Amino acid sequence: MNSKFHKIYRKIKKYKNIVIARHIGPDPDALGSQLGLKEIITNKFPNKNVYAVGASASTFRYLGDLDKFNDDLYKDSLLIVLDTPDARRVDGVTPKRFKEVIKIDHHPFVEKFADIELIDDTASSASQLVIEMVNHTPFRMTKLAAERLFVGVVTDTNRFLFKYTTPKTFDLISKLIKETNIEFTDLYEKIYLRPVKEIRFQGYISDNMTITENGFAYIKLTDKDIKKYNVDAATAGNMVSNFNYIDGVYAWAVFTEDLGLDQIRGSIRSRGPIINEIASNYGGGGHIFASGVRLKNFDDVDRIVVDLDQACKEYRNQD
Repeated sequence: MNSKFHKIYRKIKKYKNIVIARHIGPDPDALGSQLGLKEIITNKFPNKNVYAVGASASTFRYLGDLDKFNDDLYKDSLLIVLDTPDARRVDGVTPKRFKEVIKIDHHPFVEKFADIELIDDTASSASQLVIEMVNHTPFRMTKLAAERLFVGVVTDTNRFLFKYTTPKTFDLISKLIKETNIEFTDLYEKIYLRPVKEIRFQGYISDNMTITENGFAYIKLTDKDIKKYNVDAATAGNMVSNFNYIDGVYAWAVFTEDLGLDQIRGSIRSRGPIINEIASNYGGGGHIFASGVRLKNFDDVDRIVVDLDQACKEYRNQD
């Protein structure tokens, strides 16, 4: 593992132009690792041109601003892809058009599309891997980078509650806080402070969620539902983790109509059944207990609901 960190460092040192990307529909780990790595590289190499690209997410604007991408950046540039196991889910760029590509990811392996691939599916997050890389290379951690990476780790572990939180995760975060003196309580407020409209929308989801006899909970949200509460499709999907501890529910999902992208966003979570294989069958993917999917219509939603419900049934019958 350490040798790959050094290979990545040497490759970054070599290039003048570096583009950093992550998956479509970014969460705080994708954005935190992306913007945190940009800060780390520019701090060490201030004369390099470093671009963090992809669609913005207004909910996570506090993490920092993204850069505009143009086709000229493909030429003689290094691409670093974070938090993304397969090329088709990279947001905003086409990996094969770059001179060289690095992948840093904590998802189970899906496909090889980079010249250097650092994959550790025991890591809590892509942000954790970036922290590890800094600790094993001449890079230095800045306070701004530490804040972004802390947010990435905290959100992807759901405040260190998920099963893939390890002693290494705690050790790295403890070292990060000691060395940079970040005000992590202030960061929690940025992460979890919500407008009243979102709290009311969460109540609507709670009231209208369907729970099957096999322990699968889900809701289908239309564009009309979204507009009624003046939120967006991304906001709805990000609420999926608010339903982690419902007695008798083993997996749950929020399916949200996004007319702007002409698709249905699906955010899926689990407390036991393996869900990433099912998500992969529908063009999505992720972790065994946290996955996402983009579907064409609500007919596809009905089909994946059947599969997820069956997974819950099989899991329950193991007891």
